[in-house]
Amino acid sequence: MKTAPALDVDGLLGDPRMRIIVCCGSGGVGKTTTAAALGLRAAELGRNVVVLTVDPARRLAQSMGLSELDNTPRPVVEYDNGGSLHAMMLDMKRTFDEIIEAHADPDRARQILTNPFYQSLSSSFAGTQEYMAMEKLGQLGRSDEWDLIVVDTPPSRSALDFLDAPERLGRFLDGRVLRLLVAPAKAGGRGAFKLLNVGIGMVTNIANKVIGAQVLKDIQTFVSAFDAMFGGFRERAEQTYKLLQAPGTAFLVVAAPEKDALREASYFVERLAEERMPLAGLVVNRVHRSPAADLSGARSTAAAEDLDRRGGHEVAAAVLRLHADRMRVATRERREQESFMSAHPTVPVAEVPAMPGDVHDLDGLREIGERLAS
Repeated sequence: MKTAPALDVDGLLGDPRMRIIVCCGSGGVGKTTTAAALGLRAAELGRNVVVLTVDPARRLAQSMGLSELDNTPRPVVEYDNGGSLHAMMLDMKRTFDEIIEAHADPDRARQILTNPFYQSLSSSFAGTQEYMAMEKLGQLGRSDEWDLIVVDTPPSRSALDFLDAPERLGRFLDGRVLRLLVAPAKAGGRGAFKLLNVGIGMVTNIANKVIGAQVLKDIQTFVSAFDAMFGGFRERAEQTYKLLQAPGTAFLVVAAPEKDALREASYFVERLAEERMPLAGLVVNRVHRSPAADLSGARSTAAAEDLDRRGGHEVAAAVLRLHADRMRVATRERREQESFMSAHPTVPVAEVPAMPGDVHDLDGLREIGERLAS
């Protein structure tokens, strides 16, 4: 089997210059568990760590023995060496509300927070979650409270959408159509229609018919109130984007040793390269190996058949067949990993052997961390 460079997990976690680790990968590959295990391992090494999950599933809270997570870091464990672990889950609406409250005067903040269009935008508009992840990461990064921030991204290709979030939200809020819709309100209300050209009037009339006069009024009111804040949103997001590209940040791609998961891992590796984001390596979870690897699956099956012919060796034959099945799985996994490594020969890799059961507590996370480091 082709060998990849080894990923030095403890070297990465223990480096005091390392401030942000972003875990990304497709769904069902153990990404949330990996992020939590990395955070716990770093805390054991003496670092003050916060794990931020953007995945709304409850797996992170459950694995850390917490009933729930919210938008505020919650303490998980502290160590005598000064290390500590906190965890939180992104609440995109609460994060948006906090930004409005922090960067607008009370009257303007009230106008925005009570606006129906804002309430829809802040809770369900496509891209808002990723943008708020950028904002929350920026807040944590600007704080001196944490030595290390570990980010657990959503379980899909949208895990990297937050890289595009500032530009996409900016295009929406600064878009030509939206500005045309807002133009009457900015020009002074009903009397201002006399000052507008026929084209703008037609757009507004069409919008009234399609989305309704009240919705249009809500959009106009929101953008007028929000307009003065928009530059700050874009500036902070751009600062966070640069922070992700800077020394002190590392991306870890998490995958399972399966064709689809490793194909997604290739996508992440290539996308990160395009964005000039620092890739630390690949974590392959749930890898199947055997302590009796010298005994091939074919020989094991042949031996089981020989025992069947002799009779009286049912248990031994069953064990040999289990070993043969495991070796077939291991061979398939090696083949898939070799395909990935052929395409990305310089990417460091850490393998985590398959666990006998699900990880649901700190002891399980600690074992995952040990396996990552070894």
